[in-house]
Amino acid sequence: MSEHKVTLTWKRGDTPVEYQKYSRDHTWKFDGGHEMQGSAAPAYLGNPKLVDPEEAFVASLSSCHMLTFLAIACKKKFVLDEYGDDAVGHMEKNAEGRLAITRVTLNQRLKFSGDKQPTVQEIEEMNHAAHEQCFIANSVKTEVTVETQK
Repeated sequence: MSEHKVTLTWKRGDTPVEYQKYSRDHTWKFDGGHEMQGSAAPAYLGNPKLVDPEEAFVASLSSCHMLTFLAIACKKKFVLDEYGDDAVGHMEKNAEGRLAITRVTLNQRLKFSGDKQPTVQEIEEMNHAAHEQCFIANSVKTEVTVETQK
């Protein structure tokens, strides 16, 4: 199939080795060379100006759903001019009592043009299909393996 690689780097720099003081800022570097600064969520002493893993998780679900929805709408010959989403992830305890993003709400905004306009039912069907086909949504309960490089 395919692989998707990210190189993550963090350096302590001159920050103290104390829980309250060390920097949570780090860099994500993607295959195409794009770099992005990340940090912990502010609640976990991260930099509020940077993207945290929880936001990135919600964004990846939102983005995957949108891209899949666009493909479906296009194949059905609907002209979608704009797509927006104010996605919200809900952090709470899961069934095992561990903190997790247990729910993500996609607050979708759509703007179609042309003579062929989708009905409410067609939009619901496209959203259902997009969720079923979204790679990220299909991966949320996946097994995670950690391998330490020597």
